[in-house]
Amino acid sequence: MTGRGSAERLRADCANCAGLCCVALPFTASADFAVDKPGGKRCGNLTTDNRCSIHARLRESGFTGCAVFDCFGAGQRVTGRDGLTPGPEMFAVFRVTRQLHELLWLLTEAEAIGHGEEAPSLIAEIDALVEGDAEVLRNVDVDAWRARVGVVLEQVSHQVRDGLGGRDLRRADLMGARLRGERLRGASLRGALLIAADLRGADLRRADLLGADLRDADLRGADLSDSLFVTQAQVNAARGDAATAVPDTLTRPAHWLPSPPPGQHEASQQARGMPRGKATPVGGGTGVGGRSGNGQRTGRGGRGKRNGGTGPRNGTGRPGRRTE
Repeated sequence: MTGRGSAERLRADCANCAGLCCVALPFTASADFAVDKPGGKRCGNLTTDNRCSIHARLRESGFTGCAVFDCFGAGQRVTGRDGLTPGPEMFAVFRVTRQLHELLWLLTEAEAIGHGEEAPSLIAEIDALVEGDAEVLRNVDVDAWRARVGVVLEQVSHQVRDGLGGRDLRRADLMGARLRGERLRGASLRGALLIAADLRGADLRRADLLGADLRDADLRGADLSDSLFVTQAQVNAARGDAATAVPDTLTRPAHWLPSPPPGQHEASQQARGMPRGKATPVGGGTGVGGRSGNGQRTGRGGRGKRNGGTGPRNGTGRPGRRTE
């Protein structure tokens, strides 16, 4: 199945998963995880029926990385495979499937936008690979697949943003940047470092956010309603409120604030459509150079690559994270 409706199968369904993210993946004690855990060992917070005993208070308990992570539906798909039981082989299959499901999510969006002519055939190929021989799947070259998918996503991004006059901020160091009320419509922010950036009331419509690091970015009142290639993990890592517009394929994070006081975002909202000044990147220069939050059990992210390539950082990308 392809098209926007198929995105539903790429959402985490923890009730039908064997707790794979909480067992298969490693994490290191850091700002995102309270303890160390090697891959293949059950998390101490996982119950006997594969539920997270601290799910309702992950952030307060020092497990922000779990609250941010998204398996893109890989957990239940691998759990339901015939011939696999929890153990090293299943864990290895899960780690690869999770990355391929991320690509499926991005391709599904590309197809839904209407410019990804090659997306359906790539979706079919990846699905066949995931459903195929487990040994072949475990040894798949994920980087090669990211490169193939990246070509399609780049083409889609260019066609959608063409004529909007968006700025090229690929891989820009905008950590802590003051971007309140900025008109960033149609901008390329692929792989941009936006940690703790002030994006209150910013216009991010049609902006390409593939791989952008939105950890602790302030998105209160910002418009991401049709931003390109933004994932649940990215919005989970950011701060927002009821006035933040997100794509209808994503779930508003539970930790986001309720409605802002009247007039809080008024000035920045009025500024949409015209620049309020230049972006203020940290470190000099702009640089030039792509969803869980809704389940009962989350997992861990991995340190991703800031390459503006085919996918966002896995999880939050914070130091101390382990890759899949």
